[in-house]
Amino acid sequence: MDQGITFKDIKKSNYSAIYHLIYQNGKLSKQEIANQLRLSLPTITQNLVRLEEKKLIEKSGQFESSVGRRATAYDICPQARISIGVEIQKETVRILAIDLLGAAFQQTELSLSYSNTDSYYKELSDAVQSFISSLDVTEEQVLGIGLAVQALTSIDGQKITYGKILNCTGLEIGVFSQYLKYPCIFVHDAKCAATTELWVRNDIGDAVYLSIGRHLGGAIIINDQIEMGKEGHSGTVEHMTIDPNGSPCYCGKKGCMETYCSVNALLEGGESLAFFFEQVRSGTLPYVERWNAFLDHLAFSINNIHLVINREFILGGHISSYLKKKDIQILHEKVYERTAFPSNEPFIHISRSPENGVPIGAAIPFIQSFLNTI
Repeated sequence: MDQGITFKDIKKSNYSAIYHLIYQNGKLSKQEIANQLRLSLPTITQNLVRLEEKKLIEKSGQFESSVGRRATAYDICPQARISIGVEIQKETVRILAIDLLGAAFQQTELSLSYSNTDSYYKELSDAVQSFISSLDVTEEQVLGIGLAVQALTSIDGQKITYGKILNCTGLEIGVFSQYLKYPCIFVHDAKCAATTELWVRNDIGDAVYLSIGRHLGGAIIINDQIEMGKEGHSGTVEHMTIDPNGSPCYCGKKGCMETYCSVNALLEGGESLAFFFEQVRSGTLPYVERWNAFLDHLAFSINNIHLVINREFILGGHISSYLKKKDIQILHEKVYERTAFPSNEPFIHISRSPENGVPIGAAIPFIQSFLNTI
């Protein structure tokens, strides 16, 4: 045995391995756990008892058997710990709770216009606390609260470093944590969406994630991790210049990708995405032409980014649920018309994350941290 490894380390390793095996596979029997981990049944039994005492796992029925006694099935307790995600937008707030599997089990939405005032922070904090109180959980079960914002944040999530959309640059997490008795962090909304994408898929590796909502956001995924960069703004392709003489962007510059490839750039007047795509799919010419122009700008931008980062692209955000395979095929063709390195290998994909990807992604870091401690 390695002299640096103690029996305490081995016991902790066995405890962790058993929990994570059940977590990854769902219901398992003692014998299945012993076979897969090559541990003795007494060791398995001892650790299962410990995990049950901590209410991390539970007996969950029995397996069918044609001979002898039926084996007891063990499964995790998904709500042994939970995390809260809060998506803050200009006019609305969405709050949800996720369990250890990352599944949202309760949510609510309220109309609340953002203002950088103590009264707003108090009202929102009260709403979050009221939401938590409505859940059938103890204080100890709540790991923390992730607040998704349309802004860049510090690496540790304690401060907003760039928040021109909500006019909240410099805001510190204390405006919420003074009212809430749980750990709180700020998370950039596009990075939240990318985090959820990583959670629901195991085949990403490296990718560029584009969150195409009312505003555009981006994230770089390297080795299945969100790359924040030295100052936290890696992946902010929304401020890449497409046309230096183009329309003004909220950042103060002109012709950013945001002004050509966001939903705000696509829609006119009081249009909704649902209405816009109804017109596109029915072949209404002005809408088809507008959609084609949008795809031209998006292809131009994707090609530039792809030349720098030769990786897969994932299109998420509000627009993703309206995209069809034909749209992605057209987008590939438009990129290949522009690139110096055309290929028949598709690299642009539609997001698989759920509709509530942003608030779920805000809550996931607390779940990940907890799982890493077991």
